[in-house]
Amino acid sequence: MSSNTLITWTVIDIVALIAGLAVYLYIVGRQLTKVADTLEEAADIVWEIKKDAEPIESGLTHINTTGNIVAGALPLLYNMAEGIVVGATYVPEEAHEPVPAKPAMGTRRSRLFDGVGVKIN
Repeated sequence: MSSNTLITWTVIDIVALIAGLAVYLYIVGRQLTKVADTLEEAADIVWEIKKDAEPIESGLTHINTTGNIVAGALPLLYNMAEGIVVGATYVPEEAHEPVPAKPAMGTRRSRLFDGVGVKIN
């Protein structure tokens, strides 16, 4: 091979490398632009949520105060409920074993024995 051929292939390799890097950077740049747009939309949504939540923040202290009052009253309410339940709880009478049900017509007889001539009293 001559030196001109090696120089030509070296130049072709360098051009191909630069072209490949340019395509890669173009693709990555487009993807990063899409991500940036999505993040910008998300940031706008977060700011809207923050703006909508600001009126709620002042009411939280009232809600927490009411919750603490209710939580403090729970033991008293629990004791009162136990007193009510003790007086109203059903206490079953003595447990008895169930008796098997008897047929209303008395003892049943089978007609199979009548067919073969056997009589059972």
